[in-house]
Amino acid sequence: MLPEERPQERLEALGAGALTDKELLAMMLRSGQKGMDVLAVAESLLSAAGSLYTLLGWTREDFEDIKGIGKVKALQLVSLMEISKRTLLENQDPAPMLDSPEAVSRFLRARAHGLEIEKFWALNLNRKNRLLRCVEVTSGTATASLVHPREVFRAAIRSGASALIVAHNHPSGDPAPSRADIQVTRQLREAAKVVAIDLLDHVVIGKPGADPQSLGYYSFNDAGLI
Repeated sequence: MLPEERPQERLEALGAGALTDKELLAMMLRSGQKGMDVLAVAESLLSAAGSLYTLLGWTREDFEDIKGIGKVKALQLVSLMEISKRTLLENQDPAPMLDSPEAVSRFLRARAHGLEIEKFWALNLNRKNRLLRCVEVTSGTATASLVHPREVFRAAIRSGASALIVAHNHPSGDPAPSRADIQVTRQLREAAKVVAIDLLDHVVIGKPGADPQSLGYYSFNDAGLI
């Protein structure tokens, strides 16, 4: 490899914006192994993941499955991905307008990406559908026994919310609702009438590639079930 083709030399000469995804990964990996240079390792990593974004959800074991990546490099990469996810969250608008399932999906994408368990969120909104507070209600499986209307609406009342959107993720990537999802939604819909806080939607977050509709989310409101 000529000096001008090495990622470090290109970075020094042209800046990070000039580097390809593979070259950026090579800079993080720093070295390859015998018979496999660092760019080849980076290429294998990117090929297996499909994109840099997908790497955000990778575990140490995922990284170690790539030839040329050992325990230390895997842990370094997991740490880097966690920093990236936290940066994405910190850079979000603290009070976004959540007036569509697409907006909800965009807002929760970083939180849901790579999760291997289901998490259930309550998005408390003001009269203009701007977020007042995002509350993680449960972590596990969204069933009627784990998602109780009392817990969902308690934070909404404390926040002075005028409306509410609930959401949870499907680790499988397929956002199609389960029977438990439908049951939870019915319970929350009835509870919303009692406390006079509008339940605008229940959005299930998945992945476009695993969604038959290629949306990456399911909206109970769009389906006429709210």
